Amino acid sequence: MDLQDDELTDAVVGSFAGSGSERYKEVMGALVRHLHAFAREVDLTEDEYFTAIEFLTRTGQISTGTRQEFVLLADVLGLSMLTVGLGNRKPKEATQSTVFGPFFVEGSPEVQLGDDISNGAPGQPCLVSGRVLNTKGEPIAGALVETWQADEDGFYDVQKDLDRPQNRAHLTTDADGNYKFWAVKPVAYPIPDDGPVGELLRAGGRGPMRPAHIHFMVTAPGYARLITHVFANGDEYLHTDAVFGVKQSLIADFVEHHEDGKTYYTVDYDLVLATIEETRQ
Repeated sequence: MDLQDDELTDAVVGSFAGSGSERYKEVMGALVRHLHAFAREVDLTEDEYFTAIEFLTRTGQISTGTRQEFVLLADVLGLSMLTVGLGNRKPKEATQSTVFGPFFVEGSPEVQLGDDISNGAPGQPCLVSGRVLNTKGEPIAGALVETWQADEDGFYDVQKDLDRPQNRAHLTTDADGNYKFWAVKPVAYPIPDDGPVGELLRAGGRGPMRPAHIHFMVTAPGYARLITHVFANGDEYLHTDAVFGVKQSLIADFVEHHEDGKTYYTVDYDLVLATIEETRQ
């Protein structure tokens, strides 16, 4: 009763003492203390508080099964990449992780090595290949490789009214750890900025662009899951990625080829998994 300032904070933190989970108490206590400290630091006004509540409400209202505005919000605030870093302390030999993004879809089509996953998507043909290896350089056979990307217009299939997936599939590596598929050359594109997150970026004088990239999620028994991108070398947005996801080791050359009057690209990139034991959680 009549609690103010630090007494109020202490009372709210203490209200979680009855939880049966020590981790829950730890997380909620830290959340309350930091939220209260933030409000005090900026001398948060009631108008600003209600503006924030309205912003978060609209963030939830625009989210759907194919558009996760809260993930997008976490991405542009750098929280996604901070969490990626905290949860993926792997050996230096392992491929670095980056943001998951809001456009992954369960149940993508299964394809065989060398298949074309573009399925009519606009863009220049691109052969994507490499091997899945362990940190000793040994191939991992039977690894599950899931991949997805935007088309030449900067759209993922779930952003369009389509009756089939495009640039989205999964395949397994062969006995030598090889993966290979045809897609389209990725391009830079803006994250969805027609909602609350776009308003936040514009208010901060920030742009919505992401550099060209291909998404990968790779799993294999006994290994830590890898979620990463392969970025196109030379892209103008590598240093201003709206979600802070670029790492130097994830940049690869997309090589242009000309054959029989046609242009296509190739990119070769090995994906290196750390074992569960090698990954410090």
